[in-house]
Amino acid sequence: MIPPQEASVRRREIEDKLKQEEETLSFIRDSLEKSDQLTKNMVSILSSFESRLMKLENSIIPVHKQTENLQRLQENVEKTLSCLDHVISYYHVASDTEKIIREGPTGRLEEYLGCMAKIQKAVEYFQDNNPDSPELNRVKFLFERGKESLESEFRSLMTRHSKVISPVLILDLISGEDDMEAQEDMTLEHLSESVLHDVIRISRWLVEYGRNQDFMNVYYQIRSSQLDRSIKGLKEHFRKSSSSSGVPYSPAIPNKRKDTPTKKPVKRPGHEHDFRVKHLSEALNDKHGPLAGRDDMLDMEIDAYIHCVSAFVKLAQSEYQLLTDIIPEHHQKKTFDSLIQDALDGLMMEGENIVSVARKAIIRHDYSAVLTVFPILRHLKQTKPEFDQVLQGTAASTKNKLPGLITSMETTGAKALEDFADNIKNDPDKEYNMPKDGTVHELTSNAILFLQQLLDFQETAGAMLASQETSSSATSYNSEFSKRLLSTYICKVLGNLQLNLLSKSKVYEDPALRAIFLHNNYNYILKSLEKSELIHLVAVTQKTAERSYRDHIEQQIQTYQRSWLKVTDYISEKNLPVFQPGVKLRDKERQMIKERFKGFNDGLEELCKIQKAWAIPDTEQRDKIRQAQKHIVKENYGAFLHRYASVPFTKNPEKYIKYRVEQVEDMIERLFDTSA
Repeated sequence: MIPPQEASVRRREIEDKLKQEEETLSFIRDSLEKSDQLTKNMVSILSSFESRLMKLENSIIPVHKQTENLQRLQENVEKTLSCLDHVISYYHVASDTEKIIREGPTGRLEEYLGCMAKIQKAVEYFQDNNPDSPELNRVKFLFERGKESLESEFRSLMTRHSKVISPVLILDLISGEDDMEAQEDMTLEHLSESVLHDVIRISRWLVEYGRNQDFMNVYYQIRSSQLDRSIKGLKEHFRKSSSSSGVPYSPAIPNKRKDTPTKKPVKRPGHEHDFRVKHLSEALNDKHGPLAGRDDMLDMEIDAYIHCVSAFVKLAQSEYQLLTDIIPEHHQKKTFDSLIQDALDGLMMEGENIVSVARKAIIRHDYSAVLTVFPILRHLKQTKPEFDQVLQGTAASTKNKLPGLITSMETTGAKALEDFADNIKNDPDKEYNMPKDGTVHELTSNAILFLQQLLDFQETAGAMLASQETSSSATSYNSEFSKRLLSTYICKVLGNLQLNLLSKSKVYEDPALRAIFLHNNYNYILKSLEKSELIHLVAVTQKTAERSYRDHIEQQIQTYQRSWLKVTDYISEKNLPVFQPGVKLRDKERQMIKERFKGFNDGLEELCKIQKAWAIPDTEQRDKIRQAQKHIVKENYGAFLHRYASVPFTKNPEKYIKYRVEQVEDMIERLFDTSA
C-alpha cells in the first residue's frame, strides 16, 4: 500500500498537470478561431481581386490586338518601300555605271569591278523578274562591254609589262646554280607587284563571273613570245660576243649596278671544264685546211646551245611560278604546255640540226663534227632531271621531245664512233701520203687525238655505245658497263690502227725505214696513251696492252738494227784471212782486206746518208737507238781496226782506213737529224 502522504503529493501533481493541459487546449481553440477568421478575410480579398483582374483583362486585350496589327502594317510598309527602292536602283544601274564602263578600268580597277558587280546583279534581277524589260538589254550590253574592256586591260597589262629578259640576267641566273646565295638573290620579277595584283584580279573575275577562258590563250601567247625571244636574245648575245671579243661573258653581278659591268668568263652550265674542238677538227677534217674561222663559229654554237638549254629550264621554272598565280589550277598544266612549245620546239629543232650536220659530216668522214654532239649530249642528260620536273604534267608529246633528241644524238654519236673505227681500219695506203722520213702518220695522230677527247666524255660515249646494244645486260647498264664498252671500243680502234699501220708500212721498200715508221707510230701511241691516261681505260679490258706495245717497239728496233748487218758483216771475223805477224800477205789476202774496208766505208756512208733524213721524234728513243747502234759498230769496227790498221795490205792506207772509231760514232750520232 502507498502511504497516505505520498498519495496526496501525487494527486496534487496530477491536478496541476491537468490544469496546464486545459489551459493549452483553451489557447489552441482561440488560435483556431482567429485562423478561421483570417482565412475568411483572405478569401474575400482574393475574390475581390479576381473580379477586378477579370475586368482589366476584358479592357486590355482588344487594345493589345489592335496595337499588334498596327505594328505589322508598319513593317509591311517599310519592307515594301525598301523593295521598291531596291528595284528602282536596278533601273538606275545603267545610267550610274555607263560612264565608268565606257572609260575603262585603267587606273581604277577596284572601282570598275564594283560597277561590274552592280551590273551583273541588275542583269540577274531583270532576267528573273522582267525578262522583257528594255533595261535588261541595256545592262547586258554594259556587262559585255565591261567584260571586253577587262579582257583588253588584261592583254594590255601583259603586253606592256612582259619584257624580254636580258642575256646578262639569264647568264647570271644560270651561273648562280653553283652559288646558293647568289641563286637566292637572282629571282626574276616578270611583273611588278601592283601589275601582278591587277592581272590576278582580272583573271579571277573573268573565270568566276565572265565565264571566259580566252584570256588564258592571250596569256600563253604573250608569255610564249617573251620566253622565245629571251632565249633567242641569249643566242644572239653569244654570236655578237664571239664575233667581237671571241669570249662571251656575263657582266652582271647580283649586287652591282647593271651600268657598271664587271666582265667575267662564262662557264658552261654543269661542266667542270670547257671543251674546245678547234685543233682536233683541223686534224680530223679530210681537207686539213685553215678551219679556224669555222671552228670558232662551231665552238660558239656549242656554247650558245648549251646555255640556251639551261636558260630554258630556268626561265620555264620561273614562268610556271608566275602562271600559278594567274591561271586557275585546273588550266595551269595545259596553259604551261602551250606557253613553252615555241621555245622548246626551237631548242629541239636546233638540236636536230646539229645532229643533221653531224650525220652529213660523218658521211664525208669529217669526224670533228661528232665532237659537237658530245658536250651537248652530256649537258642534255645532266639537265634531263630538271627538264622532267619542269615538264611534269604536260602532254606526253611534250615530255618525249628531249628523250627523242637524246636518243637521236646517241644513235648519231654511236654511228660516228663505229664509222670512225672502220675508217681507221680501211684508210687507204696512199704512197704520196706516207711520211718520207718514217715519222708518225697523220692517221695515228688523228686517231689518238680523237680517242683523247673521249676521256672528257667517258660516260657519254659509253652510253652512246650502250644505246646500240641489244643484249639484256645493255638494257640495265651502269657506269661500269659503260666503261667496259668504251674500253672495248678504244681497243678496237687501236687494233684497227695497228693493222692499218702494218699495211701502210709495206709502202716502204726499205725494211729499216718500215721498222722506223712502225716504231715511231707504236711509240707515239704508247706515250699518248700514258700521258692522257687512256692506258687505264684500255686496261679495263686489255691489261697487257702496255707490255704488248713495248714488245712491238722493241721488235721494230731489232728489225732496224738488222739494216746495219750489211755494214758490220764486212768487218766481222768470219771469212777474214788468218796471218802470222811478220809474214808477207798474199795478194788474195790483201785484196780481201781492201774489199772489207771498202765495203764497210761505202755501206756506212750510204746508210748514214739515207738514215740521216729519217726521223725519230721521241728524243729518248732516238738517243736509245743511236747509243745501241754506236755500241754495236764500235765493238766491231774497233776490233777490226785494231787488227788490220797496222797490217801492210796497201800502199795507200788512207784510201781504205777513212774513219776513226770516234768519227763513225759521230756519224751515227747525226742519224735521224734532218738539221745535221
